[in-house]
Amino acid sequence: MLRRTKIVATLGPATDDPKMLDKIIEAGVDVVRINFSHGTAEEHMERAERVRNRARAHGRQVGVLADLQGPKIRIEKFKTTKVILDEGQAFVLDAQLGKEDGDKERVGISYKQLPEDVKRGDTLLLDDGRIVLWVDNVVGQEVHTRVVVGGELSNRKGINRQGGGLSAPALTDKDREDIRTAAKMEADYLAVSFPRSAEDINEARALLTAAGGDSYIVAKIERSEALECIDEIILASNAIMIARGDLGVEIGDAALPPAQKKLIKRARELNRVCITATQMMESMIENPIPTRAEVFDVANAVLDGTDAVMLSAETAAGKYPHKAIEAMDRVCREAERQHLAMTSDHRIHSTFGRMDEAIAMATMYTANHLNVKAIAALTESGSTPLWMSRISSGIPIYAMTRHVHTRRKVTLYRGVEPVSFESDTVDHAQINREAIDELLRRGAVREGDLVIITKGDLIGQMGGTNALKIVKVGELV
Repeated sequence: MLRRTKIVATLGPATDDPKMLDKIIEAGVDVVRINFSHGTAEEHMERAERVRNRARAHGRQVGVLADLQGPKIRIEKFKTTKVILDEGQAFVLDAQLGKEDGDKERVGISYKQLPEDVKRGDTLLLDDGRIVLWVDNVVGQEVHTRVVVGGELSNRKGINRQGGGLSAPALTDKDREDIRTAAKMEADYLAVSFPRSAEDINEARALLTAAGGDSYIVAKIERSEALECIDEIILASNAIMIARGDLGVEIGDAALPPAQKKLIKRARELNRVCITATQMMESMIENPIPTRAEVFDVANAVLDGTDAVMLSAETAAGKYPHKAIEAMDRVCREAERQHLAMTSDHRIHSTFGRMDEAIAMATMYTANHLNVKAIAALTESGSTPLWMSRISSGIPIYAMTRHVHTRRKVTLYRGVEPVSFESDTVDHAQINREAIDELLRRGAVREGDLVIITKGDLIGQMGGTNALKIVKVGELV
């Protein structure tokens, strides 16, 4: 059985070994994430090329997601690397302090506008909420705080304001340069960090287009403000990533689970892709098996309908990158066997604005009620299989296309398998036979199985899907 939920794995030092890269491809990674927060443009380009070369050697298609760093809202460094903050003590965040001059009383900050963004009574959360500071007052470039929750604080930890409201722009000068790198490497997806509105996504897309790129845009939902205009952000994007680290800090841990469920549901309703990320199997950075809580976390995201689940440090810097992917693979497969993951009333009462969209919806309704074994979607842009993948189903969708960029993009669509397919005929009966032959070659179907084929009257035309044909393998004419 093909796994329907896609696995995104972050590349890093732990995957640079060619043998380990082969192992994660063999384990079933669908998309690799290249984190632009670390490394040089040359290193990013080399990693993307290595992945594509090894994927081709394994006969697989693996997508590439380039993840922009976004604004760095962090403390700077301590003279002693780390300090212990005591509950009730005074502590100053000083925008004018040297980068390595921090001590137990004060520390520098990378985000120099912080004193302008906060006021007395605000709560600041450091190191993913492990340290909690109450803002007493702001004096010039110094934010004077009182420690509410203390503990160990080390260099370069992140700063969040509870409830959001920091005015740092989503795109920095570094991001603008990295967008050019993403275009050069022909990244399939470009993730924008900390967007506050659709305008941030539109700006990133314009910069990408100007650089000659055609990546799909992923909006990372990390700010509480993003939830206030979430439909606009989703519609401006091709996909969203639920980045549960910063988002959970800003809205509170108890509010995060319902927010995740709503975001997955809304992305699917608006025909966009959804990635669920952060700490999904974090214990596997050090251990060869996940915790039971992590297993439940991944399974629940699958049952909620997420397109993809993502590994971060587990694969980038962990001891067992391939085992983390294998664990995620088996959890996804078992969750997908449940009835909840194979039924859907998505858009059952909606009208459709396009003919190819209507064909996609009709295909899934028919397939789910007719014991169809596979769907062969002959596609140019990948739009038809995307719409199909919004419907929960256990039936594999094969996106059959001649375009390598389309095959790479569908690697993130739930339940969609990319297939290299090109026919030199315009005879529809012959094309149907060739599509079925490809499914037979892959072992996806056998004699007597029902298959649905979708395609357009005008072969090779974008957005031209207007036909649905039900065939029985072995009886095709």
